Amino acid sequence: MSSGFNELIHAPTRLGLVSLLAATQWAEFRFIRDSLGLSDSALSKQLTVLEDAGYVQIRKVFVGRRPRTSARLTPRGRSAFAGHVRALQEMVAQAGESITLPQ
Repeated sequence: MSSGFNELIHAPTRLGLVSLLAATQWAEFRFIRDSLGLSDSALSKQLTVLEDAGYVQIRKVFVGRRPRTSARLTPRGRSAFAGHVRALQEMVAQAGESITLPQ
């Protein structure tokens, strides 16, 4: 496999999460949860895994009396995601015409 392939990012839930964050500066927890169809606890767990890896930054602020949690990719996370996407593209390119996609 390519050196950019990232097992941590490749897990389906985290891949969806990182893909969503790659398209934003900051995303609110509720938006992420609803976009990915995750429970609060499942999203919290995945964000913690990515935060521990240095791929995601979590921001907690209060709006009035209500807490708001947002997340964004760190530069390290963006770089890891870009490398992972390149690795996937290389794998697909190497497969070439041996893959027949349905029309």
